[in-house]
Amino acid sequence: MTLGGPWPPTNRPPLLIGMTMELQTVRIENPDELNLILGQSHFIKTVEDLHEVLAQSSGSLSFGLAFCEASGPRLVRSSGNDDALVGLAARNALAIGAGHSFIVFLRGGFPVSVLNAIKLVPEVCRIFCTTSNPVEVIVGETGQGRGILGVVDGSPPLGIEAEADVAERKAVLRRFGYKL
Repeated sequence: MTLGGPWPPTNRPPLLIGMTMELQTVRIENPDELNLILGQSHFIKTVEDLHEVLAQSSGSLSFGLAFCEASGPRLVRSSGNDDALVGLAARNALAIGAGHSFIVFLRGGFPVSVLNAIKLVPEVCRIFCTTSNPVEVIVGETGQGRGILGVVDGSPPLGIEAEADVAERKAVLRRFGYKL
């Protein structure tokens, strides 16, 4: 049995044939090695909802967040309680330029303390990373726009932990107050 016919199939809409995508990396500007959260959501309400979650998490948490609109005026929307962090988030969001992406910078707290609350915000679709490491965002760009494909978070491992490394890991968790 032969399926035959022209290639590519002519019954496909022309927009699906011959599309290209350019891959880029965008290095996150984070000069103070602050903790950050990079994610994707689906609605302009994200800015206010993330602000509320972060503000309610701790009175000592400083934060700035920014969100890229994907339609309408397509602005970077931002909020926070620390102007420097709001500016940092806005600059990084604009550099990434991926619709419906958001970035949060934290000072005086750790992502683990707010991550579950952020994931429960109804419009949050995914979290790409939470880290204070250097981050490169892998961005795909088509004729329509830009999307985050993934992240490079930190550097590759140099080996496998030994007994002394295990002890140090446990000590760090206790210094941070995450273990008794």
